[in-house]
Amino acid sequence: MKRWGVAFKVALFALLGCISGFAYADLLSGVVAVAGHWPVGVSLGADYLNGDSSWALGFVGAVALGNGQLTLADVSKRTSPDGKIDPLAELLSQRNDILEDIVFVEANQATSHVVSQRTGLPVVYFRRYNQGVPPSKSTSSQISEPIAMLEGRSHIDAKLAKLNGNTAELRLSEATPFIESMVQQMTQTVFNGNVGVNNATFSGLSTRYSTSPANPTPAGNAGNVILAGGNSTNNASIYLVVWGKETVFCTFPKGSTAGLTTNDLGEESVPDGNGGWYQAIRTLFQWDCGFVTKDWRYVVRIANINIADWIGVQNTQALTAATNVTNLMLKAIARIPNMRMGRPCFYANRTIAEGLMIQAKQMSSAYLGIQKAATQFGDEMLELNFLGIPVRIVDQLGVAESLVV
Repeated sequence: MKRWGVAFKVALFALLGCISGFAYADLLSGVVAVAGHWPVGVSLGADYLNGDSSWALGFVGAVALGNGQLTLADVSKRTSPDGKIDPLAELLSQRNDILEDIVFVEANQATSHVVSQRTGLPVVYFRRYNQGVPPSKSTSSQISEPIAMLEGRSHIDAKLAKLNGNTAELRLSEATPFIESMVQQMTQTVFNGNVGVNNATFSGLSTRYSTSPANPTPAGNAGNVILAGGNSTNNASIYLVVWGKETVFCTFPKGSTAGLTTNDLGEESVPDGNGGWYQAIRTLFQWDCGFVTKDWRYVVRIANINIADWIGVQNTQALTAATNVTNLMLKAIARIPNMRMGRPCFYANRTIAEGLMIQAKQMSSAYLGIQKAATQFGDEMLELNFLGIPVRIVDQLGVAESLVV
């Protein structure tokens, strides 16, 4: 079992839009802990900049950029008056804290992971003296969970990259948004992926937990979907997930490594789409990942949270309402069989987290509070928690979900 973000094999990026907070030379000096974003370190060395053909990151990933290559106009927009590549303000970066918690397990196959589940217990009997009982057995089933392949390619005209002697800085400037894009896309898929719509991906939490007990044909896990009273289209969800190798986890292909990997393809001749050829410096970004709910009882979805009610603390989200989010979070906790089976975390969008922070001011700190915690690198941070369970912000969780029935 492997956890995200423990270490990076070789150096590369400033990380997920936070490069602007550090001088480029500082990034080359070692591990950088980024506060206020994902608390992840990046070790940057000379291997990538000197042409080492491969490196790997154990924790990062992103939304795919549009097709094409950098133009001279693109480069000029990131070049400062002194001719250096200027760090960009990453206005499209997001906060998707789920990546701090995901447990990764090596799959038992190259392209999928087969999970065996107990579906029935053996029948047992009371007996009398001189009277036997019939034999019985348990029943089980197997589920195959696919592993999806997420990729991105960066092509930069070699002549363009060498302008002003800023090849390394330009490649770094272009690689950072690829990482951010892949993080966003992978997070989006963990929550909203649907293999029935796109069989190149995997099904996420909203697809797996999509019916409640009120549905005429509820799914087997419907008991872990709690409705918050919303009845329009401006809905949101909170998820409680207990991550563990026997509960809920992500997978990587058998015999490979977890996380986003890149391959520096070097300088090659590439077609321009009009019959011509030019020299381009190319980089390939890859992330092979699957998602497994080995035991569905360790996820609870609170659905149909009316965002207007939540912001206004009214109607379905009045403090005294039975469907108020904090009341339903208590119900969610009660539905988890055993919290010690893994690492429990709540996941909410920024609007819901904001409301919880405001309520934390008015409630007992033992109930809902903001407490000091530590990142995986030992740096101090403030963390919102509910009865000791962290509440993570995930920007990929929307505010316009379809109504769950």
